[in-house]
Amino acid sequence: MTRKQLLIISGGVLAIIIVLIIFGLIKNPRPTPAHLEIWSVYEDRDDIKELIEEYEDANSHIKIEFKEKSFETYEEELINAFAADRGPDIWMMHNTWLAKHQDKIKKMPSDLMSLAQLRQRFVDIIEFDMVRDGDIYGLPLYVDTLALFYNKDLLNSAGISSPPKTWKEVVEYIPLLVKKNRYGDIEQAGAALGTAENINRSVDVLYLLMLQNGTNMVDKERKSVDFDKSISLDGETYYPGRDSLRFYADFSDPSNRVYTWNRQMPYSVDAFVEGDAAIMFNYSHHISTIREKAPYLNFSVSSMPQIENSKFDINYGNYWAYTVSKKTKAYNEAWKFILYLTQERNAKRYLENSGRPTAHRSLVDWQKEDLDLSVFAKQSLSARSWYQADSEEIENIFIETIKDIVLGRSTVAVAIKKAADKVTLLLDK
Repeated sequence: MTRKQLLIISGGVLAIIIVLIIFGLIKNPRPTPAHLEIWSVYEDRDDIKELIEEYEDANSHIKIEFKEKSFETYEEELINAFAADRGPDIWMMHNTWLAKHQDKIKKMPSDLMSLAQLRQRFVDIIEFDMVRDGDIYGLPLYVDTLALFYNKDLLNSAGISSPPKTWKEVVEYIPLLVKKNRYGDIEQAGAALGTAENINRSVDVLYLLMLQNGTNMVDKERKSVDFDKSISLDGETYYPGRDSLRFYADFSDPSNRVYTWNRQMPYSVDAFVEGDAAIMFNYSHHISTIREKAPYLNFSVSSMPQIENSKFDINYGNYWAYTVSKKTKAYNEAWKFILYLTQERNAKRYLENSGRPTAHRSLVDWQKEDLDLSVFAKQSLSARSWYQADSEEIENIFIETIKDIVLGRSTVAVAIKKAADKVTLLLDK
């Protein structure tokens, strides 16, 4: 064979290879370089720094830029960036944000993870929050839940041997824990409950009470608000949302035997740290907050109270998940990185660094051995949330609803109907 013939044959083979690459019939041996910009909130870069570096080392065509953002301006900055055709490739989305921001997200390609695989890997709340019509829109590294923080010295002094496990026990223990001066002013609160603005995550506690009490927050089609409506049970008519609001507000009613808190009390976290509140309800990240502010405070964490004789537990979930911008040109690479981050072994390393409770089913038993996180890990399995068209606006609506009751501006029935009407308007947007 002549040299000329060899050149013609090799040229033809090269041409065929190029055509095959163009039409995707064989893979390009040199992947297209991609720069992935991540926007994060409430996340420390050091917690995933090693994972990012290892991923870049294994994928030399990928460069990852991690930016920490302030929560106060984060959502507005995201919206403005996307409107200007810029912003991150990967960003963190709160678990209540999908309804509001679904149009800004590039859903995960179905060949990367199936719904069955998601159900097998993650606790139930992830599907409720991050899946729409069978498509996956986000994946988290952790799931936090409300739990009961209690001052062991104050409970011991009141003769209470263990923290309350049910709301009935909360009602029984409060009068034993409250201390008032001769003028009737509260000097030691039994629990931070009953008001809105001076209680950290007060609205989350109310949401949980509603869910535990059997309240349908919105209908199955997510087109109408139901938390003000009645339900029938054993031939009786109940208003579970209304009853939950009344129960919550009773703790700030001076005429009620469970009166334990008012609008003049300090902020709930500060009161607990100072030893002026025996119980508060909050998330796991406040363990480090308390230890930093009060290293000698003798406190512990217990599971969130449940409805007495309930067949199963219901807890309230709160977390941030990674998602991919609709604007990115590297969406496939972005989702592959999120999948890498949330693999069990990598999630475990992240949890060890961050001290957060797991979102992985397979890691629950592992974290049950952790003195700080055991409660939260177990509760992740029964964590729930509810569909919110605009979580920030809805939170403000419920804050005003609680205030209306506490200030005597409205009855419970009128206040919750007013709230339902306002939330309905958000669904209609």
